[in-house]
Amino acid sequence: MAKYKLEYIWLDGYQPVPNLRGKTRIANDAPKSVKDCPIWGFDGSSTQQAEGHSSDCMLKPVGLYPDAGRGDNAFLVMCEVMMPDCKTPHPSNMRATIEDDPDTWFGFEQEYFMFHDKRPLGWPHDGFPNPQGEYYTGVGYANVGNVAREIVDKHLDLCLEAGINHEGINAEVAKGQWEFQIFAKGSKKCADDMWIARYLLLRLCEKYGVDVEWHCKPFLGDWNGSGMHCNFSTKYMREAGGEEYFKKLMDAFEKNKDEHIAAYGPDNHLRLTGLHETQSIDKFSWGVADRGASIRVPHSFVNDGYKGYLEDRRPNSQGDPYQIAARILRTISEVPIAAEAPAEESVGLAK
Repeated sequence: MAKYKLEYIWLDGYQPVPNLRGKTRIANDAPKSVKDCPIWGFDGSSTQQAEGHSSDCMLKPVGLYPDAGRGDNAFLVMCEVMMPDCKTPHPSNMRATIEDDPDTWFGFEQEYFMFHDKRPLGWPHDGFPNPQGEYYTGVGYANVGNVAREIVDKHLDLCLEAGINHEGINAEVAKGQWEFQIFAKGSKKCADDMWIARYLLLRLCEKYGVDVEWHCKPFLGDWNGSGMHCNFSTKYMREAGGEEYFKKLMDAFEKNKDEHIAAYGPDNHLRLTGLHETQSIDKFSWGVADRGASIRVPHSFVNDGYKGYLEDRRPNSQGDPYQIAARILRTISEVPIAAEAPAEESVGLAK
């Protein structure tokens, strides 16, 4: 009789950003949907989510993914953390703070470094590699090495086999830095998929003795930091839009500048300096095709009558996509709209 491995995955209570956790449940039957995955408990006192004298926390499955890395009989189960009553979201459960809307689309661009022996892959043991210039979208051993390419290709396959809408990969501006892009329709779906993609990358790198460095600025100096640029659109932005609405939206983003920075990941002051394709952390700006602005406005957005998607370039690589999405949605909700509208196809994400 076949047995099935269900890897329950959740976020712990560590601050300023949570860590991924996982444990395996064995099932006799293959789950056809997430509804076939039962609620399961864990020891919250070991994850900074409960006290030892009352340690039970509950895992509520919210997403089901095939797990090709463990074989045909394996699945990844994304979970929310609930209180023992199984109904009340745990205080660490940031997913529960998002107003879900299938017509709100998100795309996250996850940058990261891969480290071995506390140095980025491809860096010399002492000192630094050649300055930035040839590494972005580079090819060849001198630019990207060999193990890193193998890892990112395998990670891409694992994500696609899991049913994640993985839109692409590329070597990034700093040596040893890479990026992958995730798109999904639905306020919560893209964040779920991003956390699963992060989990798959971390687990894959175990086999190579490689660590994933999510920190937004692991090296100070003339090196690009790591972001998680957030592309977003609502049904209204895609169908109605208009210059007047866009400018009111940007006014709302500027008014809430500090609240956005607070939700966009720790140590962002090290990355948002006004250099290396960033705007200063204490300023807000938008600009057409401007990668040094807080919000990059694609040419297509303006050419189509101020309709489409926008890119918030401030979220950093270590940020929690649940918190980022929730904050963007709260700001959008402050701007009144005149009408609703039908959905359309995904727009590919670019660096």
